[in-house]
Amino acid sequence: MESMKTNKETIEVVWLGLIEYHAAWELQNRLAAQIAEGTRSPVLLLLEHPHVYTIGRRGGRDNLVWDEQERLQRGVDLVEVDRGGDITYHGPGQLVGYPLLQLAAPGWHGERLPQADFVGYVRQLEMVLVQTLAFFGIPAFQREGLTGVWVPKHRPAEIPGGASREGKIASIGVKVDVRGVTRHGFALNVQPEMDYWQGIVACGLDGVQMVSMADLIEPVPVMAQVVEQVVQSFARVFNFAIIWKKQIEGVDL
Repeated sequence: MESMKTNKETIEVVWLGLIEYHAAWELQNRLAAQIAEGTRSPVLLLLEHPHVYTIGRRGGRDNLVWDEQERLQRGVDLVEVDRGGDITYHGPGQLVGYPLLQLAAPGWHGERLPQADFVGYVRQLEMVLVQTLAFFGIPAFQREGLTGVWVPKHRPAEIPGGASREGKIASIGVKVDVRGVTRHGFALNVQPEMDYWQGIVACGLDGVQMVSMADLIEPVPVMAQVVEQVVQSFARVFNFAIIWKKQIEGVDL
């Protein structure tokens, strides 16, 4: 994967592979501190997690369906996190992206980023995924008042009369810290084991059905292809020049 060399601001992109949730969370915190101090450029971490349910600030354990014994038998961790949003699932076959960006102006300090800026950032993340899915022939879209990315639940060729009920293919939950740096991000269902979604009320939304790229297209693109398209879309939407890195310099994993 070659770097995109322009005079735009650069962002380092690193593929981490399968990484435990707490390790990735701690890595985000260390990188965010360096970005806030001005010693590191923005970073986009791309990865997969082992099976885990995460509960955001708006969520609660009342949206857990499986009890602790069931989760342990299925090897699912449970983590309460500091991002926005409710409960979600991560697992192998799902592409997770953690953009670490200086969203606020340099020198900004505050308890909360202006709502318009925060919502605008979330909408940009959604657009990254909408464009990515369009590349693979999947007609994805945003929904007013809801966070994430949605698709018709049938394969495009099977949609009767062009209409179908909707499913959610990607979830988004982010945090902007007091120094204006983003953490957490998005999760796109490429080809995960979808049965694990049955253990929660996904995103705290009753009746929502989660779907994957594998439900909608054949053949399913390999993860590396999806990663490449996500990065290309991210560069367009956020106007970054991409520098691919095989490892994160100056930070021990």
